Amino acid sequence: MKRKSSGSGDDSLVSLRNHPRCPLTPSLSPRKRTTSQSKTEPPLLRTNKRTIYTAGRPPWYNVTGTTFKEAFVIGLCGGSASGKTTVANKIIEALDVPWVVLLSMDSFYKVLTKDEQELAAKNEYNFDHPEAFDFELLVTVLRKLKKGKSIKVPVYDFTSHCRRKEWKTVYGANVVIFEGILAFANKELLKLLDMKVFVDTDSDIRLVRRLKRDISERGRDISGVIKQYNKFVKPSFEQYIEPTVQVADIVVPRGGENFVALDLIVQHVHSQLEKVCVNRAKLGPALSPNCVCVCRNKDTNRDEFIFYSKRLMRLLIEHALSFLPLKPVQVETPQGSIYEGKRLSGKRITGVSILRAGETMEQALMVVCKDIRLGKILIQTNHDTGEPELHYLRLPKDISEDYVMLMDSTVSTGAAALMAVRVLLDHDVQEDKIFLLSLLMAEMGVHSVAYAFPKVRIITTAVDKNVNDKFHIIPGIGNFGDRYFGTDAPSDWYESDEGMDY
Repeated sequence: MKRKSSGSGDDSLVSLRNHPRCPLTPSLSPRKRTTSQSKTEPPLLRTNKRTIYTAGRPPWYNVTGTTFKEAFVIGLCGGSASGKTTVANKIIEALDVPWVVLLSMDSFYKVLTKDEQELAAKNEYNFDHPEAFDFELLVTVLRKLKKGKSIKVPVYDFTSHCRRKEWKTVYGANVVIFEGILAFANKELLKLLDMKVFVDTDSDIRLVRRLKRDISERGRDISGVIKQYNKFVKPSFEQYIEPTVQVADIVVPRGGENFVALDLIVQHVHSQLEKVCVNRAKLGPALSPNCVCVCRNKDTNRDEFIFYSKRLMRLLIEHALSFLPLKPVQVETPQGSIYEGKRLSGKRITGVSILRAGETMEQALMVVCKDIRLGKILIQTNHDTGEPELHYLRLPKDISEDYVMLMDSTVSTGAAALMAVRVLLDHDVQEDKIFLLSLLMAEMGVHSVAYAFPKVRIITTAVDKNVNDKFHIIPGIGNFGDRYFGTDAPSDWYESDEGMDY
């Protein structure tokens, strides 16, 4: 293994001597981590409508609502079939860090023209040349992913040499591993890489691997593969890929079999992640003028609680709709007269509930707004860290164009609301188009959200002053979800609050 010096990287690498070792030996079987390439994604279960995160995503933003730590990006470069993907997967296995995304440069090949496709069919097109890649799209995607944004990655079909219609959505990463033959060939890409690793493998081994891969996985014939290798792959490696070893922080000979090098990489990533961990602070600025108090009912009988809760929800939603921008419109009445009224100036409204109690507000929203689209977010507290974690996400398509009614029955500290707003922003919803609706909020929660996201409108029926050491709103209304669904004893209603889940 060779290690290249690189500015600030040296200091952090030196600190690895005292860092707990994460041995990588063939006899060990580290816990597998799913990745996001052409086939796999972060720790989640995805259907055509739902996204369930199997490992909760902790906060990736600070109290101001901005990202306090960007994803740590590892760039893996090397010749074709040098073992970059193998190295990436072994790093992922050893890191033991949730939310690792593997981004392959192969997904960003340009769509070939008809003439170029004919050349490719004859093995006359150079896929190893910088011009073969869509670097503009690649830089845009990696930059957004590094900032924690939701991104869409093209899926390239190596048989037809075109992009498939369905692009893959990737959201959320603590670590991004970006691998490709020309990963170091673009200056803008290099600026996004926190660690640069060059995988150095003997050319004969690479040729054998390429033969096996292209014949078995990409439907090529042996003569065509050899022809393409001699005419394009080998010259491109010598001209464009091999010289970039000079910018690498670490050079890994023998690829995935070099456990010493992989161990060093893993330790370095761990040390960097520890440096950027920041605890969220509790701030209490002045109450936001966006907060509008409507009304509250204190009955404790469950039937009456449900009845008046539904009434409050409808009043709350009707009031929230009055803050939407309207445009003048003229309609003709049955009497033939022209009436001047107003209509929503935006495209549409979407409701997003913070599970589980926020889901109780969906019916009231659907009664008030016809044909409204709904989304859901599940955020739960990690009792070991005390932090909220994202576990479930289902948002409608093209939500970035909508006005979003974000609904939660109660807001205590505001941590869940902060994370939910951050999720919406990461999906390109405009901050001033987000309305946070809650039946009851604590001043702490209002302060936190208003300070972090001053453009978000906060609308509630009441604001209570205090939160106790268990993060329950005082005096509060008890655990709203339990009271509404009848899932807990009455004695607990005033002992807890939905704020216990932030």
